[in-house]
Parts: sequence; C-alpha cells; structure tokens
Amino acid sequence: MRKEAREAPVSLLPAWLSGGPVALSTIGLIVGTLFFAASLSPSLVPRTWTMQGVLSGLSLAAGYGTGVALRWCWSYLELPVPSRRVQRVLLALAAVACLAVAVIFLRQASDWQNSIRVLMDMETVDTARPFRVALLALPLFAAILMFSRAFLFTFRVISARLHRHIPRRISHGLGVVLAVALFWSVIDGVLLAALMRGLDTSFQQFDALMEPEVAAPDDPTRTGSAASLVDWNTLGRTGRNFVSSGPGLDTLRAFHGEGVLKPIRVYVGLNSAEDIRARARLAVDELERTGAFERAVLVIATPTGTGWLDPSAIDTLEFLHRGDVATVALQYSYLPSWLSLLSEEEYGAESARALFEAVYGRWTQLPRDARPRLYLHGLSLGALNSERSADLFDVIADPFHGALWSGPPFRSQAWRTITASREPDSPAWLPRFRDSSIVRFTNQYNTLEVPGARWGPIRIVYLQYASDPVTFFEPQAFYRQPEWMAPPRGPDVSDSLRWYPVVTMLQLAIDVAAADEAPMGFGHIYAPEHYIDAWLAVTDPPDWSPADIARLKAWFRTRSDRAPPDTPVSRP
Repeated sequence: MRKEAREAPVSLLPAWLSGGPVALSTIGLIVGTLFFAASLSPSLVPRTWTMQGVLSGLSLAAGYGTGVALRWCWSYLELPVPSRRVQRVLLALAAVACLAVAVIFLRQASDWQNSIRVLMDMETVDTARPFRVALLALPLFAAILMFSRAFLFTFRVISARLHRHIPRRISHGLGVVLAVALFWSVIDGVLLAALMRGLDTSFQQFDALMEPEVAAPDDPTRTGSAASLVDWNTLGRTGRNFVSSGPGLDTLRAFHGEGVLKPIRVYVGLNSAEDIRARARLAVDELERTGAFERAVLVIATPTGTGWLDPSAIDTLEFLHRGDVATVALQYSYLPSWLSLLSEEEYGAESARALFEAVYGRWTQLPRDARPRLYLHGLSLGALNSERSADLFDVIADPFHGALWSGPPFRSQAWRTITASREPDSPAWLPRFRDSSIVRFTNQYNTLEVPGARWGPIRIVYLQYASDPVTFFEPQAFYRQPEWMAPPRGPDVSDSLRWYPVVTMLQLAIDVAAADEAPMGFGHIYAPEHYIDAWLAVTDPPDWSPADIARLKAWFRTRSDRAPPDTPVSRP
C-alpha cells in the first residue's frame, strides 16, 4: 500500500535538548509570514515600533495557527496530497514568494505609517525600524507557540486517559472541553484574578493620591470646600482635579468682559457615600446647595472609567454660556475604561442611571419656565454609560433637551443601531439618520448643518473621528471588511489601508490601545474647537456671531496644550 505523503517538518530544537522532536509546520510558517507582512500595512492610527512588534508577533502566531488548522482539516478530510517531491517544490516556491512579500512589505512599512502621519499633521519617519520589530515579534511568537503546545500536550494526556474507558472520538471531544476548562480556570481564576487585584490596588492608591498642587477650594460654592456636603478627601484624584479646574471668573472676563458667572462643578467620588443610590442623592443635595438648578444649563456628565472628564468638553461649554452652567458627575470606578468594561461593565451603567434618575426627578419638580435646560454628556465609556442612563419611555412626556456623546465605543448598542439604520447614501463613519431632526453626526469638519433639516424637541450629537479605533473597532473584521472602509473614506483615514482576514482585527485591537497617543483632533483625542461646534448645535447658546465663534476657537488653539488657563491637562 502506498504511504500517504506527509509535510516535511522543520526542526526547531534537537531531540536531545527538547526531550523529543520539536518541529514547526511549514504551511504554518508560510501563512504566518503572510500575516506578518500584512500586519505592517497601515490601519487607523500611527504605530510605534513597540506596538508594531507586538502586532506582528500576534499576527505571525495567528497566521501560523491558521496554517496548521488548514493542514489538519485537509488531512482530516482525507483529500489527495501531492507526492513528496511535488510537495517540496511547491513549498519551496511558496516559501520564496512569502519571503519576497515580507521583504517588500518591510520596505514599504515606513511609507504606510507616513500615509497616516501626513493626514494627522505629524512629522514623517525615515524608518519603521524593521529589525527592532522582528526582534520583538519573534520572541512573542515563540511564547504563544509554547503556550499552544502546552495546551495541546494537556489535551492529549487527558484524551489518552479517557480513551481507556470511552470511544476515541468522544474522548477527543471531552479532552478539548476539559483542557479548555483547566486552562481557563488557571488563567481566569488565578492569573487574571491576581492581576486584577494588583491593578485594583494600584489604581485605588493612585486615585487616593493627594496632589500637592491641587488644594481644597476656598469658594463655598465648590464641591469639597468647607461648606460642601462632600468631603474633599473622598473625591478621588480625578474628582479633585475636575472641581478645582476650569475657567474662573478672571478667565471668562478676559474673553467676554462683564456679565459672566463662575461655573458650578459638582462631583461625588466613590468614597463619598456608601452605595450608588446614596451617592446620587448626595449629588442632588450638593446641586441644591450650590444653586445649580438656578443656572441656565445643567449637564449630567458621565466620566470615563477612572472618573475623568474631558476638560475640552466641559470648558468649551462653560465659555459658550458665559459660565452660566452647572455640571454634575458621579464616579463609578478608578480603573481605566478598558478595565472597567471588562470587570464592572454594568456598574458604570447602573451608576449613570442612578444619577440621571435622581437629577431628572428633582428637575421635573421645578416649574418649566424656571428650570435649567438639561443635557447629557459622556466621552468613550462615559458616552456608552450616558446612553444607557435614560429610558425613552420614562422621559418622553417631559424630555431632557439633548446630549453630546463623543468617541462612542463600538459596544454602544444605540450608536450601532443608529449607524446601521443610516440613510443609504451616507458613509458608516458619518451617518445621516432619517430626517436629522433628533440625531446628527459630526467630525473635524462640522457637518451639523443639514440642508432642509430642522431640529426636533431633543438634540443629540455624536462627535466622532473616522480615525478613532475605540469607535470603529469591529470584532467582525476577523472575517469581513468593515463598512467604514468602503469609499469614500473619512478624511483622516489612509487610502493605503486594506482589509486582511484576521490581521485587520488585530490591527484595530492594537489601535484601540494606541488611540490616546494620536495628536489632538484625531484618533480618540477630541479637540476643543470640535466640541465648540457640537455644543453650539446641541445647546444653541444666544448671541454668538461667526466672528465670536472663530475668536473662541482661536482662544483655545493658542492655549498651552490647547487648554485654557486654570485647566490642568490630564487624561485617564
């Protein structure tokens, strides 16, 4: 009987060193090389060589696994295999072709990264540092390979033990299930639990850190002052920064002249009360104490995971309304947004709902002609939780006035539904929803004026950049091209971006981690001048001429780090 031709393995370690033959799949290496090459192509934001090395290592491992899986499927289906001689020739030709592709892509990598940097007004780079990328990618690939083989070894041991008592195919199925359960229990129950405990402790200590340059306010109208219902020490780092920053009277007078008020900022930290409901009631009591319900504008702002609020959003609103603004926020975590999303996703939404219900309940008790206009705001995870805070059926009889949600994350169900229901001739990165009377989208170029459209009773604006991976990450990019990649593309998205199965999803995942490293006005960093356009549409402040708006934008552009005086710049 003719023996079936087999793929010739590539030896990795000698048998005497490894305790047995250790080989790499040739097909796996070929597909892995193609994935490695594709990972060098551009995505949404520029990558450092470190990020590129991690991405390339993950792509190489994903490609290798894909090649091994394809080879296994071919063998399992008992499809015909070429003779050993033909197989070697084909593999040699494929290896040469893959090597050529890798070299070409490495040479092109710098130009691809520059295609993004030019769009974002960044300095171009002379090299993408391919050798450093390779030196980081290969050890990462080796580590993933070792982990995979440890899993495979565990599966084989379990399957062999089970096969003594049950049929082979059943033992294989149970072996996979038990191996997954064992590895997951170790990873999730031991490693991740220890990691999360360590991160939780670290961020809790960081949140409690008292900055020497941020002192408790003397102004009795400020949260955390001696007259406040909220203790200064319970606000957390981000809360203390928020209530002690922002434009003061001198700054507002420097721009507007007289006729300004000092904005009211109310913040309640995680340690300010025992539970969510108690913190929400405390926030309303503090709003009452400071006279917030007597202001022209009241904003319920939902922070990011760390409790951080974007000063570009709050400061610009306070300038537009000459300080006649009160903002209230409730901290629900001290972890970064991505950790909050993993570990306590519902807690943020529950906190946002509690604050909205408490504030809205008090607001509806006031006479309609003697209460502030009520708005919602959130950035990133804050936008997601802010969306979840209000139930349409609870407010339809007496609705709030609008919302500005910036950088909505891809997990946002409301945003996804609206985008999927957009008008057919509008792109996914800048949808037009129905008659634009309730919801409008904008970016760097202020697309809020829709010909023939009139605002309805509620004004909702999504501020999003086409280059923001937090918004446009798609797990489905694993197997299909995202709709936002179809032409015409966003003005800040490279024409060189191409979709590759598996690899594009990994690129976007790395982009999410690097989203805050983009320059202001791109990626996940939202610029004050773009907030100005959005707030103008949402809140419609009186007595603003085009010349005044241009002057305000210039004011913010000329500030250090594009923030006005009195505003420490920090990100979560």
